[in-house]
Amino acid sequence: MKISILGAGAMGMLFGAYLSRRNQVWLVDVDEGRVNRIRSDGVSVREKDGSEEHFFPQAVTDTAALGEMDLVIVFVKSMYTLSALESNRRLLGKDTYLMTLQNGAGHEEKLLRFTDPDHVVIGTTQHNASVLGDGYTFHGGSGHTSIGSSGSGGQDLREIAEEFTRCGIECSVCDDVKKQIWMKLFTNASASALTAVLQVPLGYIYDDPDARAAMHALCREAVEVANAEGGARFDVPEAIESVENVCKGSGGGYTSIYADIKNGRRTEVDSISGAVVDTAKRLGVSAPCHEMIVRLIHAMERRP
Repeated sequence: MKISILGAGAMGMLFGAYLSRRNQVWLVDVDEGRVNRIRSDGVSVREKDGSEEHFFPQAVTDTAALGEMDLVIVFVKSMYTLSALESNRRLLGKDTYLMTLQNGAGHEEKLLRFTDPDHVVIGTTQHNASVLGDGYTFHGGSGHTSIGSSGSGGQDLREIAEEFTRCGIECSVCDDVKKQIWMKLFTNASASALTAVLQVPLGYIYDDPDARAAMHALCREAVEVANAEGGARFDVPEAIESVENVCKGSGGGYTSIYADIKNGRRTEVDSISGAVVDTAKRLGVSAPCHEMIVRLIHAMERRP
């Protein structure tokens, strides 16, 4: 397959590296220094056991000469989705699948501005990664990747999932992918957001009793909002257990929102905790804990 990945951050590098085992892969990024480093040295992935593997996907800042892709995966931060897609429209043909595995919610509507529902692929992944340097990523946690279609989907999605799996990214087509996106949002809005505020790895959220209690409160509130929306029904203890398992399984892992706050960058909080707040407001329910998290993270973004 011809695959372009928009965004050569931690997750873009991880998926680009693994998918390059069997496919033509281009990492697309606006950071010329990062692109040049990947061109010259490839991508190094450090696993949790300390082992490292080196991969050689291609990397570009300009996609004008690449032609249409079979698959374009969006891994830029949510506030840059529209500009990234607009700048790289030439990658999208009538048969190109456009996929988002970004954190948070609300991405589907943006992708639908660029292609039809049958070619928009939404999904979620339990993998997490952090940047160790240009062309160098730490694979802090593994798990399943679920994808689904905004439209009819079909055999092509199953072929994409099978190709991911053959490349080492266990993947399946899921009929209730929006439920899986909510489950991932519970983790991001409950645990990941706290790692940003507290500036700690995921394991601390489970190990510290006060951090864990705060995570429980955020998760409980997010589940109440999700259940108010209707469709899938979520159980609070089950959701909390799922978040706890992520914290324990990726104990030493640092989240992207943690790294953004640490390095003085804007975060994706508006598409993560903010997505819970927006849904709550739309439904006329209360989400004060998540409102506080959004305000705290925005205040931290503005620190001198």
